[in-house]
Amino acid sequence: MAGPGFLLSSWPWRAAGYLLTGALAGVVALVGILGTAVVGGALTLVLVGFPLLVLLALAGIPVAWAERHRLRLIDRDPAPDRHREPAAGGLRPWLTTRLREQATWRELGHALLFAGLLWPVDALAVTAGLLVPLAVAATPLLLATAGDGRETKVLKVWTVTDWPTAFGAAVLGLLALALGGYALGVAAGARAELTRLLIAPREGDLGARVVELARSRVRLVDAFEAERRRIERDLHDGAQQRLVALTMTLGLARLDVPPGPLADQLAKAHGEAGEVLAELRELIHGIHPEVLTDHGLEAAVTDAADRSAVPVDVDLELDGRLPAAVESAAYFVVREALANIARHSGASRGEVTGGHRDGRLFLEVRDDGRGGAAAGSGSGLTGLADRVSVLDGRLSLSSPHGGPTLLRVEFPCERTGRSA
Repeated sequence: MAGPGFLLSSWPWRAAGYLLTGALAGVVALVGILGTAVVGGALTLVLVGFPLLVLLALAGIPVAWAERHRLRLIDRDPAPDRHREPAAGGLRPWLTTRLREQATWRELGHALLFAGLLWPVDALAVTAGLLVPLAVAATPLLLATAGDGRETKVLKVWTVTDWPTAFGAAVLGLLALALGGYALGVAAGARAELTRLLIAPREGDLGARVVELARSRVRLVDAFEAERRRIERDLHDGAQQRLVALTMTLGLARLDVPPGPLADQLAKAHGEAGEVLAELRELIHGIHPEVLTDHGLEAAVTDAADRSAVPVDVDLELDGRLPAAVESAAYFVVREALANIARHSGASRGEVTGGHRDGRLFLEVRDDGRGGAAAGSGSGLTGLADRVSVLDGRLSLSSPHGGPTLLRVEFPCERTGRSA
């Protein structure tokens, strides 16, 4: 609107069309709402009016539907429908869903405001910004036709009896029409922004996008965990079994070969095959331990503590299984913490405690080492903290110099079943 090109574009006419249709739609909404309220109130005494009162509560839905379509005249950003899909088909689930939605009552408030106040403002803006300037600009035409070239009235208040005055009024009307184009643009823009604020606020779009982003991150985590489990099963049932068979074959071959160079080579091959098998088992366990899938978090943490180079006490109270993504994330946090204890802390002992209460899983890993640990100093906890945050969890680390070190993690979650 800053440049003169605005007047030569379609936007002034779009703005006028938006305000004009708003005035007409407002009259229809006013008649419909008042009629429904009066008839419903009158028939309430015989209980027939209650359905009409329910219909009145839903009056904002068709008004908002029309407003979302009218917004396209001047707003290129679509106004989304905030209503949810009912859980089941039929009229009753639809009514129940709509009457419980905040969007329905927002739209009803907008409909009442629209029918009582906004449409007269639209009509006034169109009259002042378009109809009055057009009437003034048409003075020569009125003088030539209705006035027979002798006399005419402009807006029924100003009498024009000569052509110079008529053409002067026409110039004045054209200037007012140009100014009115800008005024219509401002009025329509403000009117559209108010409508969007009431029925489809932009922050709602942002909130919906944030929710969808959070859901997509959770879906990615679930897909990632499913892929880890698939790789673990493929390695366990495929490559590991073949290595086991190869190791057994080499062991049997050693028994059938007399002492000598060939027996030495077979013994060496047998030993290397055993080492590869052990490494593969560790790799499979690191990808996704079978004990976690089969027996849950408590058994997996106990197994990790048994594998730790530093003695670790485990005290967990987990009466039941938790969501797979939560168990996996919690397990790998604990395993990384135990690995850090063994590599960096100089501790003589560690401890893992925790439990599930009040809809949250709490885990704490502590050690009696030298302290001074930091999550961003190559400890491997930064990536785990991101993974925890995807599940709306929190991870905190306390490690003053001189110790002790305490790692705490918590997840909001509910039990999904009994322990295996």
